[in-house]
Amino acid sequence: MKLIYWGLGLVLVLVVGAVVAWWVVVRGVETPDYTVAQQDGDLEVRDYPALRVAEVERSGSRGDAVSAGFRPLAGYIFAREREGDSIAMTAPVTQTPEGEGRWLVRFIMPAHYALDDLPRPATEEITLRELDPQRMVAIRFSGRASDSMVEEHERRLREWMTDQGLEAAGEPVYAYYDDPMTPGFLRRNEILIPVEKALAEEAS
Repeated sequence: MKLIYWGLGLVLVLVVGAVVAWWVVVRGVETPDYTVAQQDGDLEVRDYPALRVAEVERSGSRGDAVSAGFRPLAGYIFAREREGDSIAMTAPVTQTPEGEGRWLVRFIMPAHYALDDLPRPATEEITLRELDPQRMVAIRFSGRASDSMVEEHERRLREWMTDQGLEAAGEPVYAYYDDPMTPGFLRRNEILIPVEKALAEEAS
């Protein structure tokens, strides 16, 4: 009986160790810096610096488009087709609607890269660009980002914006921080909507 208890204890230690190691690796991925100008629970007004991104355009549903966009972008950063070294993985993967079922799917490049320092993509479907500094209103939530969940949190975000006297200055950005193997309750998702900085400062 003691051997069984020892065996179960060893298995538990190994499982906990694996989870901790996974958590350290996942949470060690670089994410973009920002400053918080205003906070209300899980809602924030954030100021982002200029960001360098690699992007592709894909069509279809939200879920299908982000999956289809992920593959060529991952191929770019891991240097599967192009020449040069691989680029460190970052988070989040973002997705922005372009209208008529089209989406821009983006990987944010590590902060130390200037735009001209990034390796050239092997195909023209991947575009490298620098995004201007932006003020974004954000809501953060966990779980697997189903369409109904995204719609619910975007509605909350827009209602809060109305209460604060803020107007959207662009399309929403859907941000996904975790790989598909991450359990739903540990997943980090965000919806961000750009706003004019002057209006946000007046509201705060």
